Amino acid sequence: MDRIVGVIGLGIMGGAMARNLVDAGFKVVGNDPDAAACERARAAGVEVVASANVVADRAGDIITSLPSAAVAASVARAIAGAQTASRTVIETSTLAIEDKLVFADILRAAGHIPLDCPLSGTGAQAKTRDLVVMGSGDAAAIARLEPVFMGFARKVYSLGVFGNGSRMKFVANHLVAIHNVASAEAMVLGMKAGLDAHQIVEVIGAGVGASKIFDLRAPMMANNHYKPATMKCDVWQKDMSVIGKFAASVGAPVPVFQSTKPIYDAGIIDGHGDEDTAAVCAVLEKMAGGAR
Repeated sequence: MDRIVGVIGLGIMGGAMARNLVDAGFKVVGNDPDAAACERARAAGVEVVASANVVADRAGDIITSLPSAAVAASVARAIAGAQTASRTVIETSTLAIEDKLVFADILRAAGHIPLDCPLSGTGAQAKTRDLVVMGSGDAAAIARLEPVFMGFARKVYSLGVFGNGSRMKFVANHLVAIHNVASAEAMVLGMKAGLDAHQIVEVIGAGVGASKIFDLRAPMMANNHYKPATMKCDVWQKDMSVIGKFAASVGAPVPVFQSTKPIYDAGIIDGHGDEDTAAVCAVLEKMAGGAR
């Protein structure tokens, strides 16, 4: 297979996608300002290049996985300024709709095809290709790219107009926020009652009360160990803000979602910012005066 795929942003998600695409037989060129991320990607067989402009020059299809709206706009301008033939740019980050539209407008003005394709799944799931692509935008482009998507995901959906992918992602992450805190609350309840943490994981995980988030995060909670992070608490703060503003914009009440925010905020205050969001368990244990 000789198709070249570009990946701009080689962090937790982007790095996993790049590595899986290499394993699937694609030639991958990537860029990231973080030297450590670049070294990990290079070790996995990614050709690391100097800038987003070079990625755009080399790859007809480009995946972006970026930390903020400002970085996304900067990358869009870099691709637009590369003066290449038309590129398809697959934006996978979790950003506000208005920020995605700015990204798209910059690219369209330069003759490129932007797709809004956020991902359902954590960094741990990204490693094993257990991701769902919530694609939106040009349906023909999404269909053409299915072999690329299946190089790092298990399911691809085409959801209509550009932006619907992000709308669906907000719904998904709304549930993630709730399930994560609910899992931590259940773990602390069980431990305070004298149950063994690992038995809680095993028994609840086998029953009707389980969720994918419980399966992913409860073992970390049982071990009281939150690194390496599949989603850092300080990055999750951005996602929480985006979802809250989106819900308000459409007039949807989200009281259960909003009730989780102080727990995540406390995690940041308590120094868990660079740890996995499963660290909300440590927050609730502290509130409980200790649970083990």
